[in-house]
Amino acid sequence: MANLHLADLTGANLEGAWLDGANLTGADLSYAYLYWADLTVANLTGADLSGADLYKADLSGANLWGADLTQAAIWGAKASQNTIWPEGFDPVVAGVSFD
Repeated sequence: MANLHLADLTGANLEGAWLDGANLTGADLSYAYLYWADLTVANLTGADLSGADLYKADLSGANLWGADLTQAAIWGAKASQNTIWPEGFDPVVAGVSFD
């Protein structure tokens, strides 16, 4: 399990990365390319995902409480009923699919 707490991953290419259960609390993932990334049960509390590409990412059971999803491309991402979203964020409107 990766510990990337407060990591600066701005603009990183993490296509297909296996980050299952990773600690990404407070990480800067702004404009990161997370296409097909496995973020199952990852802790993304307070992470900056503004402008990130999360197309086809697996967010099942992930904790995104307090995360910044401003202008994130999340359409086509997968989630579960256990995924925790930032307050006021509507994953259905954003195009997230559920198991």
